Amino acid sequence: MAAPSTTTVSIPLLAKMIDHSLLHPTMTDAEVEAGLQLSLRYNVATACIKPYSIAQAKKVLDGSTVKICAVIGFPHGNSATKIKVIEAQEAVAEGAHEIDMVVNVGKVLGGDYEYVRTEIAGVDFVVRQGGAILKVIFENDYLGDNEIINLCKICTDLEVAFVKTSTGYGFVKDSASGMYSYKGATFPQLRLMREHCGDKIQIKAAGGVRSLDDLIKVKALGVTRIGATATVAMLEEAIKRGIGEEEVEVKVKWNEGEAGGAAVY
Repeated sequence: MAAPSTTTVSIPLLAKMIDHSLLHPTMTDAEVEAGLQLSLRYNVATACIKPYSIAQAKKVLDGSTVKICAVIGFPHGNSATKIKVIEAQEAVAEGAHEIDMVVNVGKVLGGDYEYVRTEIAGVDFVVRQGGAILKVIFENDYLGDNEIINLCKICTDLEVAFVKTSTGYGFVKDSASGMYSYKGATFPQLRLMREHCGDKIQIKAAGGVRSLDDLIKVKALGVTRIGATATVAMLEEAIKRGIGEEEVEVKVKWNEGEAGGAAVY
């Protein structure tokens, strides 16, 4: 599949692709408050928060078009299914509009896809029941192409709203150096997910989308949402480049071999 050469952008379109991430474990209530105010100021899609911050988020975001996204089973996906279901149910009842759930990665790698399917279906059921939508986090750094494809098929069969690449915290330990590294969303994996998900399933890229060029490139690949902490940098750069309220078509230039590179306007 050839890399798309153009995509349509505007400040509102780009802002509503962003789930502004407020998930770092060290964040204080004051820092979460500042992030919520930032989300409101830039009119992003959602503020993505830990469940205990839902009440705080409601005070800031109620009456706006910025929704509340809460994470569950985060970041490692190891909670028992019934705990994930209860956590999701409570989060929606408290005011979350969207739920980002981490799959049980060990079950995926062990090939226990019946467990994985049942868990996703159970969480999706209570989320839908509460009028919210589910995003299923794969944590691609731990997975191979086959696992990603199988998860795409399950999520398509269940008609979940979104599949998501990563948590932002899926660090992989190098066996030689002992150092931890992290890739997050990569262009090849985003293409793979788009290819193997049904047309109705949206894709969220998280981890590694740190610049306006990154945002434009993943949009060109069919991504409709990203998780980001670099919200201000991306949107201010868009304004600086002359992107405004009106939609315009821009060219996307890809570097050889990686389907990446600087966007050309």
